[in-house]
Amino acid sequence: MKLKNIPALLVLFAMFTAIGTLQAQDAPEAVKKTFQKKYPGENDPDWHTDSHGNYESHFKIDGIKYRADFHPNGAWIETETSIDKKDLPKAIQNVIKERYGDRKISEVEKVQSAAKGLFYDVEFKQKGKNMDVEFKEDGTIINLDDLD
Repeated sequence: MKLKNIPALLVLFAMFTAIGTLQAQDAPEAVKKTFQKKYPGENDPDWHTDSHGNYESHFKIDGIKYRADFHPNGAWIETETSIDKKDLPKAIQNVIKERYGDRKISEVEKVQSAAKGLFYDVEFKQKGKNMDVEFKEDGTIINLDDLD
């Protein structure tokens, strides 16, 4: 094989890997039923499986993008949507200013969870290091993960 063919083969390999990773799946009936109960009238979610074997639905309501996760048995796990940092509750904004003022916010999500209730997931970036902090609406930190 000539060396000039290697870049083309690498591109093809990357494409097949990406397609396999992002391949849409059809969800089991139990998952679809739970989804319909939770989001009546939403009839066209895009289904994918995550690395844990759970089903993710991607859909829009009133132009807002959501992602909802379900166990294969149909149990709802959580639903999240991206929000602007200015839309965070003031209590969370104050904690961020006090404790993480030197960090740049790279992503903010509002999450409704079966296990944790309503919380806000804020991802920070500083000098190439990512950190994920989950806040209750009153500013209480419920989880802190260094992602790097």
